[in-house]
Amino acid sequence: MAIDLNSMSKQELEALLKDVQNALKTLESRKKAEALAAAEKAAKEHGFSLDEILRKEKTSGKRPPKYRNPENPKQTWTGRGRKPDWLKAELAKGRNPEEFAI
Repeated sequence: MAIDLNSMSKQELEALLKDVQNALKTLESRKKAEALAAAEKAAKEHGFSLDEILRKEKTSGKRPPKYRNPENPKQTWTGRGRKPDWLKAELAKGRNPEEFAI
């Protein structure tokens, strides 16, 4: 699409400029709408809705404890992350972690 800018009046050029600025402002939202439509189409082709694909299953953030301190039953550990000091101390004594399994 070639536009002969030299043959346009000042009023026509200003109107064109305004149209271009408006098109630039809405470009991102138009592209997002196109991407959303394409994603919905792809999901449908696989037998799903886009909501089904994007919906995350709710999972509990807390994990149940796997180990308990026999001297203080309130002290537990899930087996993930840093070992608690009480367990480190017991392991340093040569004890097996399975002795503390719940």
